[in-house]
Amino acid sequence: MNAQRPLGKSGLNVSAIGLGCMGMSEFYRDQAMDDAESIRVIHRYVELGGNFIDTADMYGVGRNEVLVGKAIADRRDRVVLATKFGNVRGPNGEFLGVRGDAEYVRSCCEASLERLAVDCIDLYYQHRVDPDVPVEETVGAMAELVTAGKVRFLGLSEAAPGTIRRAAAVHPIAALQSEYSLWSREPEDEILPTVRELGIGFVAYSPLGRGFLTGRFQRFEDLPADDYRRTSPRFQGENFARNLELVERIRGMASNRGCSAGQLALAWVLARGEDIVPIPGTKRMNYLEENLGAAEIRFTPEELAEINAAVPAGAAAGARYPEASLRFTNG
Repeated sequence: MNAQRPLGKSGLNVSAIGLGCMGMSEFYRDQAMDDAESIRVIHRYVELGGNFIDTADMYGVGRNEVLVGKAIADRRDRVVLATKFGNVRGPNGEFLGVRGDAEYVRSCCEASLERLAVDCIDLYYQHRVDPDVPVEETVGAMAELVTAGKVRFLGLSEAAPGTIRRAAAVHPIAALQSEYSLWSREPEDEILPTVRELGIGFVAYSPLGRGFLTGRFQRFEDLPADDYRRTSPRFQGENFARNLELVERIRGMASNRGCSAGQLALAWVLARGEDIVPIPGTKRMNYLEENLGAAEIRFTPEELAEINAAVPAGAAAGARYPEASLRFTNG
């Protein structure tokens, strides 16, 4: 997989499919945590031509950055390294809110550089927008990190159109990262038109609907007791059953194409524009290679129309986050 895509007009080119590393350290418990296997997955991703690796300081309360740092130590020059700050976690993993003040920006960057064991972060995102701090202050502090040589490019995550415009007026923004998939199409209304107007790339997280769109989960009970997804409205009660109907449609179309449901869902995201880069996460080799195979799939206009008709915008049952978490999206 050697195809690359530009992140807007920033000049930063990344693999058409990135690698999200969150689940290697926290949240998804359908597979045991295995750092050695996760490092092998990262190495294999790079061997296969991938270069775009995504982490954040909150994943595993810093453990994921340490893991990624170890994995890329001997191949740093082959990797575009992205990490994030903004979600505040306590020592026991408790969520303490969102911060975007200048002092916090600077301290988070220093901590991430140390955990990652690198001199410079390629793409540094504000993970969530702090409603109590003007984005101009946050991005201004991030811009100082660029001047200092500690960061190359800046990004935002789950930011609203107005926030994106205000941020871009302070310093060029290379990428906006938000959830986007067949069952989370909200960015199509205002976000995608805004970033395209401003020359900002779009990075799609959870392009496989937190694994649901792969068809691996047939019952709520398939999720381990401590899996984060048990708290997601889309995985609960009647929503689960209704969303499973969407997955069955995807599986049927994928079978006709000779690919997996996950590959079809991922290829659909890729087909939405050359400026969109999905970052599916996995900690298993077989899923990594399956995901990368989606880059070879091409749809005819008729096939795309069939997919859009089978899983139209707004078809998913339930909100994409619990109410407490939704407060910090589209900020």
